[in-house]
Amino acid sequence: MTRPGQCDESPTPASHTCAGADGQCGGLALQGLGLAYGRQQAFRDVDLQIPACRITALVGPSGCGKSSLLKCLNRLDEEEPDARVSGRVLLDGADIRAPGSDLTALRRQVGMIFQQPSPFPLSIRANLDLPLREHGVRGRAERDSRIERALHSVGLWSELRDRLNASATGLSGGQQQRLCLARALVLSPRIVLLDEPSSSLDPLAAAVIEELIASLRGFYTVVLVTHDLSLAARLADVVAVLWPGESGGRLVATGGPELLRRPDSVLAPPVQRYLASATLTA
Repeated sequence: MTRPGQCDESPTPASHTCAGADGQCGGLALQGLGLAYGRQQAFRDVDLQIPACRITALVGPSGCGKSSLLKCLNRLDEEEPDARVSGRVLLDGADIRAPGSDLTALRRQVGMIFQQPSPFPLSIRANLDLPLREHGVRGRAERDSRIERALHSVGLWSELRDRLNASATGLSGGQQQRLCLARALVLSPRIVLLDEPSSSLDPLAAAVIEELIASLRGFYTVVLVTHDLSLAARLADVVAVLWPGESGGRLVATGGPELLRRPDSVLAPPVQRYLASATLTA
């Protein structure tokens, strides 16, 4: 069994090349984190420890700021002209927004997968080759090796090895989402952010994505946004519950997956009822 930080060349969906660019998962600390779009506060005052090499699920009703929070973890919020961030995000103790910090290096360490599959309108090979080139991997043999390992890691190599020059947009939805995951993993990130990665897929494809997410535990730090509480209960080591309010979403509870099976009685009744619904959909 490969431990986090070691390389694994075995071509199985559950194996990964390395856990992070430097062989280590990364831990995140959110300190008073908030985000506003103009005058609209998405969420505020979030203090949260995201442990390395584990799966943390962000759950909560629509409008509580889950996806907005996720964007702050690799500074995608900066692509919104009216976004304003308060507080800090520390990656292994270093502020990711500190003056002079390298955004390109951060995006290499912290990859993100969105709800809708978003392959580049290029060949399957080019979808993985392009980010490697952009991040300075110049040797063709090295890029080809990493592309093969990334496709192995998401179970696509055997399906696509003879079609690498075909258009990625011709793949099924489930294959496209796995390709997007491979595109993130090919850079050997330390952290993988997942925003509802299976919600737009059919049940069979969603089950494959769920299995792949589970396989990332111990190799990557995973932060998963999901509306599916039963999915969070099955996958997460840590559950963080955000709740909407007039002045933006707030973090109202954190704990292990048991939080979704036995909601804490000190929580507000609406939060308890929301969390208890996980047992109804399991």
